[in-house]
Amino acid sequence: MNIEDFREYCLSKKGVEETFPFDDVTLVYKVIGKMFTACGLDAEEFSVNLKCDPERSVQLREEYPESIIPGWHMNKIHWNTVYFERDLNDSLIRELIDHSYELVVKKLRKKDRELLENL
Repeated sequence: MNIEDFREYCLSKKGVEETFPFDDVTLVYKVIGKMFTACGLDAEEFSVNLKCDPERSVQLREEYPESIIPGWHMNKIHWNTVYFERDLNDSLIRELIDHSYELVVKKLRKKDRELLENL
């Protein structure tokens, strides 16, 4: 999956906005104002930070040590940095994006979850 496919996939999700809250090279996708993924547009190799269940993070890092590492500049327990152009297939990448999105949606306030459902 390349950056254009990643962007299109993220924006296809309900309630998602594309933002640059930190600088003009750090692309962040939020659902109802809460970040579920971030990536640097100036990196030599395309990678994305994705939220992940802590137990699953450990499993993924062990299974894909070259492609999934603790989240760069993020809480290492809850975030992974995922290198898209190494040994991961698009299906797994989409699954990891979905997982990140779902974790954030699950933590939204009830009012915000209701807003999302009604979009």
